[in-house]
Amino acid sequence: MQFIKCQSVTSRLSVERRRITPNKDFLKQQKNFWSQVKLISMSLGYSRREVIKTHSSDEIIKCLKKRNLRTDHIIDSANKLTTEGDLLINYFRYRSEALKKYAEPNLMNRQQAKKEFDKLFNSLKPKVYIPFNKQKGEKKHIAYLTGMVNILTENVLGAIPFDSNPRELVVVTSNEKPLRTLSRWVDGTYPSTTNPMALWEIKEYYGTTTFGSRVADGVYETMLDGYEIEELRTSENIDIKHYLIVDDYFTWWNKGKSYLCRLVDMLHEGFLDEVLIGREVLTRWPEIVKSWPKPSTMSTVGGRERLLQP
Repeated sequence: MQFIKCQSVTSRLSVERRRITPNKDFLKQQKNFWSQVKLISMSLGYSRREVIKTHSSDEIIKCLKKRNLRTDHIIDSANKLTTEGDLLINYFRYRSEALKKYAEPNLMNRQQAKKEFDKLFNSLKPKVYIPFNKQKGEKKHIAYLTGMVNILTENVLGAIPFDSNPRELVVVTSNEKPLRTLSRWVDGTYPSTTNPMALWEIKEYYGTTTFGSRVADGVYETMLDGYEIEELRTSENIDIKHYLIVDDYFTWWNKGKSYLCRLVDMLHEGFLDEVLIGREVLTRWPEIVKSWPKPSTMSTVGGRERLLQP
């Protein structure tokens, strides 16, 4: 079984890079690699206080031996680190450094998000749908992150359609028959919920004072969507771009570092095309929207209706 050997962590974390995008060194690893990442992370812990944990070869071996699992794929008979062992260690380092450098600085609290939302709203004067959160009383307010995403999408697309408030399941068709129907509602689709080119999910938790199952549920929901989209890509050669946008410093950094780690894992497993963290949405999301083909014509390719560029 072959594993792709990675470069040094320093070279992979260029100072020019200001966001967490899929790193090619870890993208094409097999399923058992990610099984080990999850098992080791769960057993040894994702984080401790302000630090996202890394794990040494000794710690990994001890973890596996405790479960009566083999370790010769980590350290060989000459007591040298194997390619697979080196890859695991470097991935944990990469995940830790990437989140500390690019996730934490971009996360906003409620006041900061409101400030950025107000700037966009006042300057662009949007007509798009802007929802409120699902809280009550003093915690009820505009869904600032969703509002920013919708405003920026409208600003880039202009008259080109998109669904800022899907109230139905995404459906992919072939020969005018349903081919796949996803299991969950998402937060936005382009250009519609039928045969979308792109879809996105938004997880914002501003004002949260406790940490419960809600965040975990949100992560697992995104993973389910990722599994279904990956299966569609693998089985039918249909590619739908899948984005996740998250924010709130207290929820994700103070309380939920382990879930940030899982987002990075999902990104490299191929379940997400990109994760946007907090204020990163202001600069990166317009670039993403501009990259989408314009839905100006329809054509049938491989039995499936597809939207094509002019």
